[in-house]
Amino acid sequence: MTLLGLQAAVVRANLDHTDWREADSVTGWVVAALVVAAAVGGAGWLTGRRTPAGGSAAPQGPTMEIPAGQRAVWLSRTSNAWLLAAAAVTGVMAMAALAAAVGGLMGSEAALLAGPFALASVLVLGCASVQARVSAKGLEVSFGPQGWPTRRWAVDAIESAHVETRTPAQVGGWGYRLSGLGTTVMLRGGECLVIRTDKGKTFAVSVDDAERGAALLNSLNAPHSR
Repeated sequence: MTLLGLQAAVVRANLDHTDWREADSVTGWVVAALVVAAAVGGAGWLTGRRTPAGGSAAPQGPTMEIPAGQRAVWLSRTSNAWLLAAAAVTGVMAMAALAAAVGGLMGSEAALLAGPFALASVLVLGCASVQARVSAKGLEVSFGPQGWPTRRWAVDAIESAHVETRTPAQVGGWGYRLSGLGTTVMLRGGECLVIRTDKGKTFAVSVDDAERGAALLNSLNAPHSR
């Protein structure tokens, strides 16, 4: 666009002149051509910004038929033996340090060690087991032996659900992980129930029978997406 404008300015300046030294000044036309080119470029840039970029479409997930008048519920639970063992070891160390401090076998430093070990035991235990539940209310994911804390997503807040194979190496390790794949509760490598929320966020949890959980979520969500 700029090149064509400059060429037009040169032609216009030499029009009706037999010698190029008699040509009119092209400065005004060059400036005008540059202004027009900038305006067109700016309009194109604004148009590109206003056009929503096509995000990656969510994978098509499985579905299932729910008989009329019936309520379907899916439940799955998974635990990691290594994390449970780590929680037990740190818990024993916390109790041993506390007992040593109370019994006078060690100084006050032992009591100070009991706190971090106890905290580590509770945190690891909370990530060592998980339970996922799908019902008409949506998806609930509970952590630890007591089922607390719990994360919940309503059915209409879930855009889609599917099954995806993930490994600890992909998400950065075991437990509650944040990575480029989104949030993953990784207790064992293999199939994970993956949901995509209406806000574009992705959450995955490694549980058994993930395909049936995804199918139930998609079927429950079907009336909300019409």
